[in-house]
Amino acid sequence: MSWADVESTLANCMDFCEKANRLPYFYITGGDPILHSRFWDIMELLKSHNIPFTILGNPFHLTDEVCRRLKESGCERYQLSIDGLRETHDGIRKKGSFDNTLEKIQVLRNAGIRCAIMTTVSGTNVSEIPGIIDLVVEYKADIFAFARYCPTSKEKSAHLTPEQYRDLLEICWQKFETYKDSGTSFNLKDHLWTLFLYEKGLFEIPENLDPELIYEGCNCANCHLTILPKGDAYACRRFESNVGNVFNEKLFDIFTSEKMDAYRDYSKFEKCSKCELKQFCRGCPAVTYGYTNNFYGADPQCWKQIEN
Repeated sequence: MSWADVESTLANCMDFCEKANRLPYFYITGGDPILHSRFWDIMELLKSHNIPFTILGNPFHLTDEVCRRLKESGCERYQLSIDGLRETHDGIRKKGSFDNTLEKIQVLRNAGIRCAIMTTVSGTNVSEIPGIIDLVVEYKADIFAFARYCPTSKEKSAHLTPEQYRDLLEICWQKFETYKDSGTSFNLKDHLWTLFLYEKGLFEIPENLDPELIYEGCNCANCHLTILPKGDAYACRRFESNVGNVFNEKLFDIFTSEKMDAYRDYSKFEKCSKCELKQFCRGCPAVTYGYTNNFYGADPQCWKQIEN
């Protein structure tokens, strides 16, 4: 984006939040956002409007001084990725990335920035997830979460069966229970955690629900969207879901448009629309889209049996 586009996009976002009576919060990602030629100018712009933010980046350019400046600019969290133990992670990222990531956890925390570790789970690294949990607790990461890999329809070599994924959640839950007083928070990011906890009796569906409301679960077209460098707005950043362009449309109009409404038509969900957890789960439609090219299809890792 040109600087003029950066300023107009921010103004568009703030206009949307004012009209929708919502508070703005930004997740800034890349690549590595720090490498943007006007990164620190963008930080100052956010600071001038008192807008908090999280950066989803990598560890290679984090120093004590950089982290200090990030904190002063309003950065609340910095998310780093660990996608396997050393050999697996470095094979996915680059050599030395694993150790560099672990080292920078404390650098971020020393600056007062909460460090979140995110793992993308697939058949490639599923057996290493318990070891990753041990590591993030050992290195005192503030937050740990994982999400599933979104494949393309042609590439499914990293597939997990529903039974494999259910087994992973059980193993992770036991780890989370073991480390519940460790200081690391475990974010149950994947919405199939709701199904898992429901079956264990740890989540109950509240009474007297409004049948028209969505309370939890997938936030696609609900409370977030993604803006790309050329101004394209996506309903979800995890799959191609273009709903407009902020360079020539008001963000409020995009968010309330028929294109966005299509992602909120929960009656079309082939499996979730029949499930008692529809208002709280809905799995991950982005993962579903990656496997089937159908946003409304059945989540490929959902193990629940639905009676017609």
